[in-house]
Amino acid sequence: MTSVKYQKDSNNIAHFILDKENASANLMDLAFAGDFASATQQLASDIANENVVGVIIRSTKSTFFAGGDINMLFKAGKDDAEQIMSLCTSIKASMRTIETCGKPVVACIAGAAMGGGWEIALSAHHRIVLKSNKIKMGLPEVTLGLLPGGGGVTRMVRLLGIEAAMPYLMQGKLLTPEQAGSLGLIHGFVDDESLLVAKATTWIQEHQTQALTVGVNVQPWDVKGYKIPGGTPRSPKVASTLPIAPTIIRNGTKGTLPAPELIFATMVEGAQVDFDNACRIETRYFTELTIGSVSKNIINTFWYNLNEIKAGGNRPSAIEKRKFSKIGVLGAGMMGAGIAYSAAIKGIAVVLKDTSLENAEKGKDYSAKILNKRVARGRLTAEKAEGILALIQPSADVADLADCEFVIEAVFENRDLKAVVTKESEAVMSEQAIFASNTSTLPITGLAEASARPANFIGMHFFSPVEKMQLVEIICGEKTSEKALARCYDLTLQLGKTPIVVNDSRGFYTSRVFGTFVKEGIALLTDAHPASIENAAYMAGFPVGPLAITDEVSLTLLEKISSQTKADLALEGKTLTAHPADEIINDMIAKGRSGKANSAGFYQYPVDAKKHLWPELTTYNTQKNAISFIDIKERLLFIMAIETARCVEEGVLRSTGDGNIGSVFGIGYPQWTGGTLQFINQYGLAKFITRAEELTALYGERFSVPASLCDMLASGQAFNGEK
Repeated sequence: MTSVKYQKDSNNIAHFILDKENASANLMDLAFAGDFASATQQLASDIANENVVGVIIRSTKSTFFAGGDINMLFKAGKDDAEQIMSLCTSIKASMRTIETCGKPVVACIAGAAMGGGWEIALSAHHRIVLKSNKIKMGLPEVTLGLLPGGGGVTRMVRLLGIEAAMPYLMQGKLLTPEQAGSLGLIHGFVDDESLLVAKATTWIQEHQTQALTVGVNVQPWDVKGYKIPGGTPRSPKVASTLPIAPTIIRNGTKGTLPAPELIFATMVEGAQVDFDNACRIETRYFTELTIGSVSKNIINTFWYNLNEIKAGGNRPSAIEKRKFSKIGVLGAGMMGAGIAYSAAIKGIAVVLKDTSLENAEKGKDYSAKILNKRVARGRLTAEKAEGILALIQPSADVADLADCEFVIEAVFENRDLKAVVTKESEAVMSEQAIFASNTSTLPITGLAEASARPANFIGMHFFSPVEKMQLVEIICGEKTSEKALARCYDLTLQLGKTPIVVNDSRGFYTSRVFGTFVKEGIALLTDAHPASIENAAYMAGFPVGPLAITDEVSLTLLEKISSQTKADLALEGKTLTAHPADEIINDMIAKGRSGKANSAGFYQYPVDAKKHLWPELTTYNTQKNAISFIDIKERLLFIMAIETARCVEEGVLRSTGDGNIGSVFGIGYPQWTGGTLQFINQYGLAKFITRAEELTALYGERFSVPASLCDMLASGQAFNGEK
């Protein structure tokens, strides 16, 4: 089996045909490295014998090249460091053989060229691409905790300059053909894939006898006197701006994500040496990230778990897939309006219903404002914006829901109100239509009691703001059918969102675990300075501190949830266990400090100044405690992971992937961990339990791990987050 085929055509042009056998995509693996080296050796031999006038690199797959072998990189440990370095060195040596062969080299791109694929394309002197905005090119390795290890950092810096290359290396920003062309990274376009090779052949024939010329048969960095665009780190202009870059990077990563920092180091260090030594620097940093734990965590969640979800891992496979053309949304507030926009932007017609036409129109205006901003920024034409907006039908008449295939209720979190709108809607809806309640805490089984068709009733928890948040938590009640789940899953994917599926319980999964984070942050006020709590959260990788986010959601909401839970448990003959945060919450509310909406919470909100922590918060630390910074961080990390493990034990979570993705995408668990369950996995089950026992002894029983984790450890089972 081969992954690179070397052929010569009648024009004496050598073709490197990327075609991994028995695979849907080309990958940079050990087999590719060997085949690539053999092909370049043959090329060198043919050039020595004057039998080649140029080179074309092309692919037989629907994509040009998919990138590195994620499975291999994920499995690589410290003992594999030399192998990883050798692999990178071999592939880079083959690229250098091609780009320094003295003949015109053309890359023909008819599909996505990501990661290693874009690196191969960059080793060509001339790049021609099929003109299609569906084609994406670039180096997204940073999103998996890695850096481009096939010469991508070194070449992009030398083509664009340090500053201009940053978004494409440190953020993984992708390019369309048009965007790449405007940067000078693409040199030619074709309107039909069948014209690629012909255009490349013509270009080679026009330049085959040309003396060494940059952009024809030699790379700019291989010419004497070449200078990096914008200058090197020694240049006065670059030297004056570079020192602030590490601070900006650290501000974004909080020191928890090594990839952006090492990419920056690779760029700066590589720009001060020759090309080959820059490639060696890149290889060393790539290897360091590959064998590190953070890349493992990120790959596990954002590659394996996420791809499983997108492939329908928790969707009933026996139910045929469905596309929706028209849905209904009840409630035109911020949540309902966001759902309506998310549907319309994907070409789905929406009936946006509220108690009055005026309210419904206001909900539609929400979409108009978002679309107008996109038009103003040149991201959308006015004509397309008008077409999207026309898909939203504001209404005050429930009869307009009659032909909707799916209805999402997004009214206030009130059982009685939700029951009323459920009955009104089902009276006019098709018996086959699905009814979903957008709720963050109210059990779906209870809400479904108002439904005449509980099999078609399901929970659909969107996150605010809907147009920006990727996650949707699907909640199955006791009577929810497999068909309803499948339909809900399909709609979520059609909306461009990421679905996770959970079983019914109070707070479901995300709200339940999020509640432990904010309450632990509040409870920490008795043990640490408020600023230390917020800073520890940031340093642990949380996007927002627990006190700041509590102000956003409001302490009143926390109190209402607690009161409702007490009442519900009382009906079951149970009592709610007191939490050390409860007294502080009640006291803050009594003092009129319920949160940001009230202009007073854990933070002060001056009209003409930045918000700052309320100085009186220190009075809650009556014993003047000052626990360690690591204890603050781990109390926040552990409490969420332990609650997630309880959700697994109780059968609320259906899969590891849903737990990990839900915690990162929905409630801000630090990305470097790979999610709450992956945090336990990478920490090590035995060490995690030991540390939890220490926290329990110091801070309370809420840190006790579920019995299932102890059973796993006792039986020698490996922890993978499954029940």
